[in-house]
Amino acid sequence: MDLILLCVFLPLVTVAWGQYGDYYYGPYNYGDNDEWVNVYRQGFNFQCPHGQVIVAVRSIFNKKEGSDRLWNYACMPAAQSLGEPTECWWEEINRAGTQWYQTCSNNGLVAGFQSQYFPSVLDREWQFYCCRYSRRCPYSCWLTSEYPGHYGEDMDMMMYTYDYYIRGATTTFSAVDRDRQWKFIVCRMTDYDCPFQNV
Repeated sequence: MDLILLCVFLPLVTVAWGQYGDYYYGPYNYGDNDEWVNVYRQGFNFQCPHGQVIVAVRSIFNKKEGSDRLWNYACMPAAQSLGEPTECWWEEINRAGTQWYQTCSNNGLVAGFQSQYFPSVLDREWQFYCCRYSRRCPYSCWLTSEYPGHYGEDMDMMMYTYDYYIRGATTTFSAVDRDRQWKFIVCRMTDYDCPFQNV
């Protein structure tokens, strides 16, 4: 009898834990057959499906290919408590060869990346694709550690807990290594509408 009760209640506990508690997201599906979203020295545009946000970023560096990187992203649906996205847009361009810091305006969450390669500086310009969920607001924000850990290394950044979202990034550019290190801006989002328009 105890075994029958365990078989009945274990799936319910698992579902409840998944909806209300922190849990591991992975494993991530990086698109079809783990292919990269770009080729070296070419631009790309990646957007998550409607209602999904970026939860993982993977990249490899190749000095011989213009000190460029191949990129890939994984998406997951936003929590049901956020509802459907009410608006999506492309943020301003972050120029190649410079350091920058940017969060999605209007309390948006990162749901895509767009990039163009510039051979004159051996770097890329970047734009975030952002989506807003009603009037939900960020809180408990923090910066991840640097990805990659050192210029020229591979990077694999993953969100390991549910209900944390990427809102932007800050990057440093090395004129010597011709590579970037990223720190992603990660936040929780309220389960209710709030009065702040642009955080």
